[in-house]
Amino acid sequence: MADVAMPRLSDSMEEGTILKWLKSDGDEVEKGEELVEIETDKANMTYEADESGTLSIVAKEGDTLAVGETICSIGEGGGSSGGAEDAEDEGEEEEDSGDEESEEESGDEEESEEDKEESEEDEREPVAEEETDEGEEDEGGGDEGEEKDGDGDGSEPAEEAEQEEEAEREPVATAEEDGDAEETQQAEAASSGGNGRTKASPVARRMARELGVELAALEGTGPGGRIVKADVEAAAGDGKGAADEDGREPAEDEEEKAEAKAKDEAGEDEASEDEGKDETAKDEGEAAEEKGEAAETPTGKDDEKPKKKDEQPAKAKSGDAGTGRGETTTEELTRLQQTVARRMAESKATAPDFVMTCEVDMEAAVAFRAQLKVAAGEDPAPSFNDFVVKACAFALRAFPRANGAYRDGRFELYSRVNVGIAVAGQDALVVPTIFDADRKSLGDIARDARGLAERVREGKITPPELAGGTFTVSNLGMYGIKRFVAVINPPQAAILAVGEMTPRPVVHDGEIVVRPLLELTLSCDHRILYGADAAQFLGHIRERLENPVGLAL
Repeated sequence: MADVAMPRLSDSMEEGTILKWLKSDGDEVEKGEELVEIETDKANMTYEADESGTLSIVAKEGDTLAVGETICSIGEGGGSSGGAEDAEDEGEEEEDSGDEESEEESGDEEESEEDKEESEEDEREPVAEEETDEGEEDEGGGDEGEEKDGDGDGSEPAEEAEQEEEAEREPVATAEEDGDAEETQQAEAASSGGNGRTKASPVARRMARELGVELAALEGTGPGGRIVKADVEAAAGDGKGAADEDGREPAEDEEEKAEAKAKDEAGEDEASEDEGKDETAKDEGEAAEEKGEAAETPTGKDDEKPKKKDEQPAKAKSGDAGTGRGETTTEELTRLQQTVARRMAESKATAPDFVMTCEVDMEAAVAFRAQLKVAAGEDPAPSFNDFVVKACAFALRAFPRANGAYRDGRFELYSRVNVGIAVAGQDALVVPTIFDADRKSLGDIARDARGLAERVREGKITPPELAGGTFTVSNLGMYGIKRFVAVINPPQAAILAVGEMTPRPVVHDGEIVVRPLLELTLSCDHRILYGADAAQFLGHIRERLENPVGLAL
């Protein structure tokens, strides 16, 4: 059986999230068949099977794994499930045998220690022996303490009598309480992975917050005990994860009963050491009780005093009582949103940018596009943004530094002119690339741009289509924005912001006429593109747009 690892679907991908399995566990899959949908740092991708066989799913939907970790296995038909069951049975048998051996060894050690105590303490009363037998449930703790008491053969009789009285006063439920505490600590350590933090997928955490489910109270069914979406849904349906009505658990009631019984037996002459233990246990119970009551307070108040329809909401108090912002919800970022946030912060932190703006007279471009519409017939004609992309491609060829990047104290100049176009995707900004824009015709650029924009909006864009850009064009003119400043997409040298084309009065040949004007704003990295070079580069773009016939050549 071959393991299938989390693939690296982009050059910057470090981990991925399983969004949806397109095949079920145990299904027969063929080589090249779509297997799973994975969320990467740039897009959602479907991964195809590398070979044929029976699918055995390891990572569940919602799990996030690093590149290289196993997500499933593909084996020969009919042999995968049986092999897994045999391996599980063998593992269980080994665990059972290991547990029996450890119990036998611990039993032998306890017997030897008990014989030693009997030989050294022949004069002890039967009460102390009964206490020793009861303390055998705690492996090591009680025995070691009794051995220390037995070693003092040369001590005075008064000290021995005092030790016997302390043994009589020791509560019987101590060993049981210690066992319960150990089981609780082991369960918490298993669910949290040993670091105090509950292991859960991002989807499970988000659903838990929305449904009000406590993750710490769940047992994960994912790899390594990880809590996944199905666990939260099941807990929400069963009502798990919420506190009891009185905020108390049965274990707390048993502890308080044991403490009351111990106090009655010990009386007022109880030793200070025992008093410290009882008071500590009592404080812990009261703290847990107060914590449970505090957790129930929001829902409890709403149930007791429901608001009337005509009642006006109370004003939020300042300080700790309230912020005045109303109900606050949080949303987890997708991989794509995390990438956008990281790259934009990197750009503003590292690139010393400057901007410049110019106006372009689009009178000739409007007339030229009208001719292209007639020639295209039913097919869509190139847009004005396509004109801008083609004009930028010519300018990038003429100014190599604008088509480069600053890296580690050096200029990187690229031979290919790949223009990225910013597209508003699913709650994120996506920049697909038009490769070799300087070599493509205006019609080819228009077709590529429409196809890329459609795939972005449908969520079908692939990482290779988002990589390799050397320059970016961002257009917000369709939203009525006249001008804006775009953030450089690192490590590129510049980005062009395109505003709305609007008719404005201008002076032409000594007369005031109305012309369609377009504003272009260029943001530059001053480490590679200086002011004079950037001005000439922007002027070249304006010249191409004002003489659009050359764009069709």
